[in-house]
Amino acid sequence: MKRASKYKSIKVTVDGIVFDSKREAKRYGALKIMEKAGLITELETQPVYRLEVNGKLVCKYIADFRYFDKATQLFVTEDVKSPFTAKLPVYRLKNKLMKAIHGIDIQEIY
Repeated sequence: MKRASKYKSIKVTVDGIVFDSKREAKRYGALKIMEKAGLITELETQPVYRLEVNGKLVCKYIADFRYFDKATQLFVTEDVKSPFTAKLPVYRLKNKLMKAIHGIDIQEIY
């Protein structure tokens, strides 16, 4: 018997990639359209960031997406969130560590 998802989301597979939720899979579809239109490049799913302090690994942060936005000439790191998961203390801490260590502002997609 399968275990229920921690946050009651339903896993979805698109292009052979398993996404944690329907919302995340839908965002992937939108990003693929943007990539085909030439608006973004270098689309990655599940990029891993090491969060180290003083040479010690504190934890890892796995984003949902990373891509290069041609309009801004910047890399964008995105995480698809529900209002509930965006408020979780662990996520908030990792979000602050991403800014402090890597200078990255995570774009939250609701």
